[in-house]
This record gives sequence, C-alpha cells and structure tokens, in this order.
Amino acid sequence: MGKECRWILNDPADPAKVERLSAEVGIDRVLSELLVKRGVETFEQARAFFRPNLKDLHDPFLMKDMDKAVERLEKAVKGKERILVYGDYDVDGTTAVALVYSFLRQFTDKLGFYVPDRYDEGYGVSFKGIDWAAGNGYNLIITLDCGIKAIDKVEHARAKGIDMIICDHHLPEDSLPAAVAVLDPKREDCNYPFDDLSGCGVGFKLVQAYAQKNGIPFEQLIPLLDLLVVSISSDLVTMVGENRVLAHFGLKQLNENPRKGLLAMITLSNLEPGHLTIDDIVFKIGPRINAAGRMESGQIAVELLIATDTATAMEAGSKINDNNNERKSIDREITQEALEMMESGRCLASENTTIVYNPSWNKGVVGIVASRLVEAYYKPAIVLTKSNGFVTGSARSVQGFDLYEAIESCADLMENFGGHVYAAGLTMKEENLKEFSRRIDKFIGEKISAEMLTPVINVDAKLDFAQISPKFIRILKQFQPFGPGNGNPVFITEDVYDSGNGRKVGAGGVHMKLDLIQENQPYHQIAAIAFNMSSYYDHIKEGNPFDICYSIVENYYRGSSTIQLRIKDLKEREDII
Repeated sequence: MGKECRWILNDPADPAKVERLSAEVGIDRVLSELLVKRGVETFEQARAFFRPNLKDLHDPFLMKDMDKAVERLEKAVKGKERILVYGDYDVDGTTAVALVYSFLRQFTDKLGFYVPDRYDEGYGVSFKGIDWAAGNGYNLIITLDCGIKAIDKVEHARAKGIDMIICDHHLPEDSLPAAVAVLDPKREDCNYPFDDLSGCGVGFKLVQAYAQKNGIPFEQLIPLLDLLVVSISSDLVTMVGENRVLAHFGLKQLNENPRKGLLAMITLSNLEPGHLTIDDIVFKIGPRINAAGRMESGQIAVELLIATDTATAMEAGSKINDNNNERKSIDREITQEALEMMESGRCLASENTTIVYNPSWNKGVVGIVASRLVEAYYKPAIVLTKSNGFVTGSARSVQGFDLYEAIESCADLMENFGGHVYAAGLTMKEENLKEFSRRIDKFIGEKISAEMLTPVINVDAKLDFAQISPKFIRILKQFQPFGPGNGNPVFITEDVYDSGNGRKVGAGGVHMKLDLIQENQPYHQIAAIAFNMSSYYDHIKEGNPFDICYSIVENYYRGSSTIQLRIKDLKEREDII
C-alpha cells in the first residue's frame, strides 16, 4: 500500500480573473480556475491553449549555432560525405536518431546510424563509437540526446578527421565541446525562447532549419511528429509551450497515420489505433522501446522506427516486445529480492535512504527497481550492481529532495556520476561502497524533512459528481495533451459510496472496479478504477462512505468510449479530520 498520503488543495487562483475568464469563454468556474492557474487569463490565450497551431513554433535559427549546423550538414549532403547519426539507447535517443535519419535519407544515401551499447560503452558518446565511425569512413557525426559533455570525445573525433554536430538538451558544464556546432537550448549563451525541448526535439529543430533553408515545405516534416510525441511523452519534459504544440500534432499523426514501426508497437501493445493518448505512450509504447536498450541493443529500436515495410517493422517489434516481457520479469524478480533484502536487514542502508546491492543484478533495470523501492518505502533509493569491474547503479528520490546534491557530496568516492534532482546514475570502486553508504545515509538524514518523507497529492479542486457534465468532459479533454506542467487535473469528491457493483479485478484481485454514487446525488453514478487498493474492498462493500482523490480519463474499448475516474487515493470517512 505504501505510506498514507497527504492531500493538499492547491492555492486558489485570483477570483476576479477566474470570474472574468469564465464569462468570456462560457465555461464553469472550476475549468476557468484550472486555466488561470496555467497562465491562461484571456479569451485570446484560451484560444491559443485550446487550439495549438504549428505557426506558433519558434524559428529554429534562433537557436545558437543553428546556422553553423545547417551549413555543415548541407556541405556533407552536397559533397556526398558519409554522415553518422549517433544517439543514446533510451526512447528519447532512439526516436531522435530515427527522426534525423528518416529525414536525411530523402537527400543522401551516404548515411548510417549508431547507438552505443549500454553495458559495453555506457551512456553518451564513446571512444569506441568514434573509432567505429572512423573505421567506416564517416566524415560527420550528428549526436542526439548526448554529447554536451563529450569534450575529449570531440577532440578524439577531430584528430581522426571527423566533424561533429551536437544536439543535446542536458545541462552543459562550464566549457562546451569544440564541435562544429553545439545545439542545446540550455546553453547559457543561447537565446532560444523555449529551453525544455527533448533530445529528439532538438533534432527536429535541426531538420526544420535545414528544410527552411532549402525551401522544403513544412508539410514534409509532419510525418516525423509521431516520433517526436513519443519522445516528449517518455522523456517527461514539460507539456507546455512548443512541446505542447509538437505533442498535439504528434499525437494526431500517431493516431491518423503512424509510421510502420510505431503501428507495430500499437498492435503488439493491444492498443486501440486512432484513440491513443499520452498515457498509452508513457505506459505501453515508451517502455517497450526502452526495453531494447535495457535488454539487448538500442539499435533494434532504431531499426523498428525507421522501417518502411510492415514485415521488417513487425519482426523488430516482436523482438522488442520479447525484450520488454523479459525486462518485466527480471524487474519483478529483482524488486522482490530487493524488498526481501530490506525486510531481512541485508541492505547497505535503511535509516534515511534505501541502498541495496547485488553484483549479479541486471544493470538495465536497476533504475526501475529504485523507483519501485521509493514507492514501497517513500524515501530516496539507490540500487547497485556490478558491471565492468565497478559497482554501478541508479538512484531515485522523493518529491522535494535533491538526491543529486547528496551524491555530489560523495564525489571523492565516485568514478563517475550524473543526472538531476530526482534521478541519477553512479559508478564507484567496490572498496568505497561501505563508506559511500554510511556518508550518503548521514547526509540525507541531515537534509531531509519529515514533510518530504510523506507522499503528497496536489489537488486542483473539489468537485461534486453533478458537475461532471458532458460539456465539462468535452472541455477538459481539450486540456490535453497532459504531461508535466500541464498535468491531468486532480479532483476530490467527498462522501461517495459504491452502488453495489464493485469488484476486485486484475491478477490476484489487487485492483478494484467501482460504480460510485455521491451522497445526496443518486442520479450521477460514475465508473471508477482503483489500482492496488483492494485492501479497502471489504470496507467499501459494506456500504461505508469514503472520500476519493482522482483524475478523469476516457477509456476506449472495442470501439466504444466511456468516462472513468482513475482513483489516486481514497480515505475512509472516519479517517477524515
């Protein structure tokens, strides 16, 4: 079940602004309040929000070095130089490689792609990759979703007569690699108006700039947007500004005319073509593409995404689906082992953080297992294994706690580390493991507050079932695509009970399907799903009232659409203070 959650009702928006917008747009106050909190305060802003337009995309040449990147790429295409598209092995990296490769193969056949091996080369640009490029006669490497810190690798490439264009979206360090062009909206000296593009998004801006300069109509880029929405959704960049526009049209492309490889993924994930949502990408398509790099090789993911015929796509897709099933089974197994280690005290730390180590664990799933341990114990978690003679692993944090800073405090014990506030990767010598565990547990204990150790659900508004009208649903749907910065709104409804049709569902009956009615509103019955909450089943079946905290989702099944509440948490009425 995890820890008891705190429900925090977000501060209300300015009532005058809410009232004015509600009257101008002709919507109820709850929806108007949600818009004002998203910075939408006028009729014009509401129109821009509800009707994303490709004309609102920024000029790619506003990005620092874009002119240099396009010039070098044009020279390579015209001079029939060999171009290598190089990207990371995760969803963002492989979609980026597929996007740039798919675009460029229209203009040159001197093209290849390269995805480093997670186990042999690790993350980012590798010396091995550059040596491979040199050995195969490549003159230009375009890196995607990596390269911003590859100062020595760029030098190595230059010494071998290879130029590099770097497309990245990670935070740069003080000095940049001496590449022909470094495209990264997070560069201090870059004035690009939107700095939260995905790695694939930066790749898209490069092809957009190339198209613009060479008189290629924008319509020719639209088929690439299905790749871009997969990257935006999976990489959890903010769903605002340019990302919102790109994701909106990417979702349209994915639903109306997906490429062969993504159609294979849709089929193998048992999803309903034409009705895909961001959630379907995050929970079904993204993890499958990721599994290729975790279990076997990111190369297969790119082969899938650039496939031009159904047979090739289905073959690569089936392999990836098998990788994903294997990943799920290994991840379940390791999670179970890690939980048992915690319970039996065979862990390296458990007071302020959860640290577990087993040299035989699969390196590809330790990040997923760390996330599961955070869910189970709700404190920062570090899961470690052994690879290439070093202890290596992944760390995940809880809301509000900077785990990267904690790891940085042990930098002297590290061979390597990287990441951000909530997720990081690290590598060290085995002899430093004990001291690292002691120090980081102490550091976290001194810095973390009791508040941070209690899971929180931020709630947008209280709602009565009577307010969930067809018009309310129709407008709420237009808030999509949902993602960080534009989350699916969370509501509280108080004093509800099950109509008597509630049942346990899922393997082992761990979930509940309910038909809910609110006290004093018997005519507004509404379906709900509560994942991993069947421990409340007996209480609910006895007809006891409870409060729920939920999002509203639309379910497609065999051609029909139904509205369902996705319950995030529930509290028995006597729990309510």
